[in-house]
Amino acid sequence: MDKTKVLLAEDDPNLGMLLKEYLEVKGYDVTHRTDGEEGYNAYTEDTYDICIFDVMMPKVDGFTLAKKIRERDTETPILFLTAKSLKEDTLQGFAVGGDDYMTKPFSMEELLARIQAILRRSKKDTSSKETQTIFEVGIFSFDFNAQLLTNTLNGDEQRLTSKESALLRLLAIYKNEVMDRSEALKKIWLDDNYFNSRSMDVYITKLRKFLKPDEKLKIVNVHGQGFKLVELN
Repeated sequence: MDKTKVLLAEDDPNLGMLLKEYLEVKGYDVTHRTDGEEGYNAYTEDTYDICIFDVMMPKVDGFTLAKKIRERDTETPILFLTAKSLKEDTLQGFAVGGDDYMTKPFSMEELLARIQAILRRSKKDTSSKETQTIFEVGIFSFDFNAQLLTNTLNGDEQRLTSKESALLRLLAIYKNEVMDRSEALKKIWLDDNYFNSRSMDVYITKLRKFLKPDEKLKIVNVHGQGFKLVELN
């Protein structure tokens, strides 16, 4: 069985070597590069199952590297490593197409667990969720058939329109993953033209307002792809 291939871009040589050796002991095939430019060159020369990028790197930072990769590849999972813990940095990581975010220092065991979880998510078939109608989203319970969003903390209810419900359902199905803009437009509006796209943006704004009571829930724009419903830890 082929080993899972990891592209690691980490400019700290000691940490980079430590991560490489640890993951190789665990059965992974790791390519390590020490700056974002070398990381991108390595990405273009081979195929990888997952990318792990430090955010603060010389030449090309991790966010810029991820954005460049996402312009040509929307599938390969990306995990960010950073010394920053600000919510804004976390959201920026998700906005450029990241799948997860770890703040230094972290344990090797947690890193391995995160990698395994990301790989499971990236390989799963979401078709089994296509019939799901009840969702738990942060502090909310969402009943798609009833078009009802309920705050489970205080019982407040928000009635949704059919399009609001359909859009929130897709976001919930792909929670912490990218909901492709074109796919959503074709499923809900039946056409991904400019006017429908602008209409979707209006509905996204409405859903953000409805979800605002939960500070850990964010709908982030993913450049060139769509939207991601993110539930922060």
